[in-house]
Amino acid sequence: MSFADTSQPAREEDRAGSGVPSDRLSLGVAARLSRYLQVLTQAKKMGKETISSQELSDYTHVNSTQIRRDLSGFGKFGKRGVGYNVEALVSQIRKILRTAGQHNIALIGAGHLGRAIAGSEIFADHGFRVVAIFDVDPAKVGVAVGSQAVRHIEELGQVVEDEDIVVGVLAVPNHAAQGLADELVQAGVKIIFNYSDSLLDVPPEVTVHTSSPAVDLLYALYFYLT
Repeated sequence: MSFADTSQPAREEDRAGSGVPSDRLSLGVAARLSRYLQVLTQAKKMGKETISSQELSDYTHVNSTQIRRDLSGFGKFGKRGVGYNVEALVSQIRKILRTAGQHNIALIGAGHLGRAIAGSEIFADHGFRVVAIFDVDPAKVGVAVGSQAVRHIEELGQVVEDEDIVVGVLAVPNHAAQGLADELVQAGVKIIFNYSDSLLDVPPEVTVHTSSPAVDLLYALYFYLT
């Protein structure tokens, strides 16, 4: 068992000298491409057709030279003086990250946070779909949250198999997070998105991403102060 509770995917060495297959992205490149994709997706929703590397830099705090280097490694996407076509670059980055298509999510927790997540477009914007919501509270089980009726956690294993679920989202109190993470692992989920502050102890083959508003604020504060 290992602690894999991080703000990035499970650690992976850079390609150079690591024995990682050549088509496997390094952790740094994958993380930056994901940030570019987040900005580009929002820009597309706002009706923006083109975007420059400097604009991407302003929104991601990644140096524009690094952005151009990252993208040029996969082909010629931009035009000098014009920038990148937003829609085309969204499509290409999704292919590079192998996230094109639909990916199913199990949401654990039907409280205020869980309902907010279920009602948000943030996952849908990137090809993720909440196909099942679970809780242990009898008062919540059976209640409709959006288009989903909340299921009891006892159904998790069967639903993960039936719906081909690849990601579990934990929107639960800290004290409940580890036990529910264990159930997700037992059900076969390999990626856990953790909204609690709990440090999750999971097998090394399971990736945990912890979303912390406090950490994000500290990150933003760093750039403000410097």
